[in-house]
Amino acid sequence: MSQSITTLSGSGLILVRPKYPENIGASARIACNFGIEQLTVVTEDAPDQERMFKMATHKAAYLIRDLRLVDNTREAAEPYHFIVGTTARQGRHRVLEKAPHAVMTELASLAAGHRIGLMFGRESSGLTNEDLDFCQFTSTIPTADFSSLNLAQAVAIHCYELSMAISTLDEQANLDGGSQYANSYDLEGMYEHIEDALTKTTFIRHTNKTYWMRNIRQFLSRTKIKKKEASLIRGVCRKFLWHSRQEEEQKGLEGQKGENDKDSE
Repeated sequence: MSQSITTLSGSGLILVRPKYPENIGASARIACNFGIEQLTVVTEDAPDQERMFKMATHKAAYLIRDLRLVDNTREAAEPYHFIVGTTARQGRHRVLEKAPHAVMTELASLAAGHRIGLMFGRESSGLTNEDLDFCQFTSTIPTADFSSLNLAQAVAIHCYELSMAISTLDEQANLDGGSQYANSYDLEGMYEHIEDALTKTTFIRHTNKTYWMRNIRQFLSRTKIKKKEASLIRGVCRKFLWHSRQEEEQKGLEGQKGENDKDSE
């Protein structure tokens, strides 16, 4: 007996600058098979529809018709609360990636009531560190010496593991009173306030900003920040920045007063 697939409400694939329209179509077909609801492509130019439709087949054609095209990864990530970034590279500043099964098992318990995104990079180069900054999870497919899978193959493996992990959860344990975690839009606003506050204190400077912010992102992403917590952090940073501006304005007024006093002597 075949196992039924549960549609994951609000879930989506994010393909970052794919080279071949056929891979977009094949990814749409896979998404349809595993209950993934949306397909987003980061690109400067609209992909060839005919080539996408050919690989999507008629059952997944709706995902191509409703294809979401955006200019950058930040915009693509905004609707999602949790994003899995897929990578085969092990850079010096990258966190230790887990296999898809382990990542999806951890992610499944957070899925109810939240939007889940699976992000994939360009066929030739994968995701950049900047792309991975928007991801709370990273995943690497274990392979032998030759670690190069077709984009559609990588999509299929991750969609399957996510679908199976969610399907095996007890239905009662999956209930959620509504979205409580911060989505990518909330998190990016929070990170901007943190960066502004830390720059103001000179804890980070232009020469080391990327390094420190990437470490801060990796640390905070492990805590799975909720909406209220993101708002709290932003509020603290805003208050700090406000007091800092007030202090600068007061010093400016005192300096101007001193100049005026000298002129009157």
